[in-house]
Order: sequence, then structure tokens, then C-alpha cells
Amino acid sequence: MGAGSRRQEVKSALERKPSSLPLEESAGPHRLRYRLEYMAAWPFIKVLGLLPRFLSRAVGISLAWTLYLLHGRLRQVGMRNLELAFPDKSRSERARILRGEFTSLGRQLAEVCQFPRYTLENAGQVVVYDGFENYERAFARGKGVLFLTAHFGGWELSAFFHSMHGHWMHVVMRPMDNVYLNHLIRQYRTMHGNTTVDKDDFVRGLLGAMKKGEVVGILMDTNMTPPQGVFVDFFGIPACTASGLARIALRTDAAVVPTFTIWDPILRKYRLRFDPALELIRTGDDEADAIANTQLFTTRIEEYVRRYPEQWLWVHRRWKTRPEGQPSVY
Repeated sequence: MGAGSRRQEVKSALERKPSSLPLEESAGPHRLRYRLEYMAAWPFIKVLGLLPRFLSRAVGISLAWTLYLLHGRLRQVGMRNLELAFPDKSRSERARILRGEFTSLGRQLAEVCQFPRYTLENAGQVVVYDGFENYERAFARGKGVLFLTAHFGGWELSAFFHSMHGHWMHVVMRPMDNVYLNHLIRQYRTMHGNTTVDKDDFVRGLLGAMKKGEVVGILMDTNMTPPQGVFVDFFGIPACTASGLARIALRTDAAVVPTFTIWDPILRKYRLRFDPALELIRTGDDEADAIANTQLFTTRIEEYVRRYPEQWLWVHRRWKTRPEGQPSVY
């Protein structure tokens, strides 16, 4: 299917979608709270979307810093994660990295709010390709492409920017609890042909996508629980990690392409970086290979986090699930 027809199909579907009834039905007993949260967030989203980009970024970063100052629990989790990952760094160095993360989050917030203003003519002022030939080679294999990525840099921009250039994909995501905000952000994410796949029921959809030679983006750096997750090392600490990407790649021979949207302070824009497809580990032992490749993928994420520590989501409790018998680290 051509990129233009794909975008038109998705646009038509969105236009046909009822805007209120499904949301009211799915909001359930929390409907009032969700509506109030949406009403509070909507003005910020729209204002950040209307401001000039440089001013929108400044406001977004200011909002993120306000959250940093007011939300002690997030600071506590972030500092604990940094202590686990970088035991040799001083407390002041860890605090500097954590503040950098909130700057990164605020910048991305502004860019997401600006999505409706993106066009092919101005998108290059925000994101540029880096290593696009690696994506082309992987896609040309015809067995599907799995984007290995993380909550890093401008992760929301990667699929959006790529779809603007005609390369739509399926994006695996966990729906937000607030159905009204979820509906809005889903519309933003799918503006140019992307589709969203529920994280809790994605295996069948991914297998079908790989058979069709399509592209799927997966954020693989969140805490999981068995049996969906297996324990592999992340910064030398066992972390329960989703093994689905490895299992699907081994089963379908899809190309696994590490993909990261990196804020470049020199360019003053993001680089959408595609690494060469990873060579999968195959020994014939399905379970061992799934764990070994999950470790391979996690190691690649760690390499990027070590290189750009201010751009990863340190406030997520990545090591929450512990191997049996081990105490909590939080």
C-alpha cells in the first residue's frame, strides 16, 4: 500500500470514529476524574502546540523542571536508579544527569504538542536522519523490521517523523489509564499512517506484520514480570525484560534495527539514528536463544544510555521486579 493511500485511509478512519460515546463507555467509574485531568491538560497541550517552537520548548522544559522540584518521589526513584547504574559517580553528578532528563522530557513534551504543525517542509528543522541506509537494507530483506528502541531522547518523535516520510509502522504501546488523554495522544501518533498495538496483546499482530514485511516499533526498557519478562543484566543488575521481541525475531527472521532519537545540542535538533541490524544468536535452544538475544538487545540500549545518560527515563522503576529471594532495591 502506498504511503499516500495509507495516510488517507487512516485519516478517514479517524474522521469516522465517534468522539464521545466510546470514551464515555470506557472511562467507567473514574470518568469524572479522567475528564477533569483532561480539562486541566488540554489548555497546556494546545498552547504548547500554538507557540513558536523555541518558546514552546522553553515552556515545556519549565513545566518539566517544576515537576522535578515538586515531585519528590520521582527524584527519589531517579537518584536511586542512578546510584545503581553509576555507583562511581558523585551525588552531584547523578543529580546533574537527573535534571538533564527532565530537560529532555520537557523538550519532547513541547515537540509532541507541535505534531499538528509538522510538515515535510519544516520537519527537517526538528529531526534529521542518521544511518537511514541501515533501515533501507533491513526493510529490503522483506521479512519485516523490528525497531529496538527505548524511552530515550525524543522517542515519541521517531515513529511520527518516519511516517511523515512515507514509512508508517505499528507502534506497540500501553494505553494510558485516562481514556480521554489516550484518545488525544493516539490521534497525534497516528496522524501520518502509523497504527498502535496494545502492549498486552501484541504477539499475534506482530507475527502478522512480519509476514507482510511491515515495521513494528517496540520500547524495550520497561520493567516486566514473569512469564512475559526474563532476567538479563542492565548496568550489571538483573532486570526483568520483555522477551517477546527476541522470540518473534527468532521465529520470523525479521531484522532487528536499534533505533534511537537523540537530541544533538550542536545541531539543536534530533537525530533519528538507525544502527545496522543486529546479528541474532542462534544455538538451536529456543529458550536460551530468547534470553541471549534479549540480553543482546538490552546491552545495546545500555550502550546508548551510557553515552547519553541525560536522555534516558531514570524515573521509571526499571529494577522493580526482583529474582526470587532478592529484596527490593527501592
